[in-house]
Amino acid sequence: MPVYIVRLGSERRQDEGLRIGTVRRPPRGVPKSEFATQNWYDVWYPNLAPSAETVKLAQQAKTDRDWAAFIKQYRAEMATPENSRTLDLLAALSHHSSFSVGCYCAEEAHCHRSVLRLLLAERGADVR
Repeated sequence: MPVYIVRLGSERRQDEGLRIGTVRRPPRGVPKSEFATQNWYDVWYPNLAPSAETVKLAQQAKTDRDWAAFIKQYRAEMATPENSRTLDLLAALSHHSSFSVGCYCAEEAHCHRSVLRLLLAERGADVR
């Protein structure tokens, strides 16, 4: 019963479970009542989204070094007690139920969800 790392708005897997949006803002132009039916997310949890300052680092990253600076800052944000406990909880839940976490970015390799994948795996989550 894994945690899936997904692109929000993409077609859902049959066994994906609850979809958690780890983004700073809800999707534009979509009524709140349609977030789930349009495959965005079932629950919005912006706590695991990068801060506005950190998002800028990611958006401006042109080199591996720039991307590494984003990863370092985002990891520091996720190391706060509140976020660390959330990641521990999600890792534990991944062994008992299926759910997914995601973001809007088209390319996971240049998205915070790639770092979320690593953070969850480091905590022993069953990540797919």
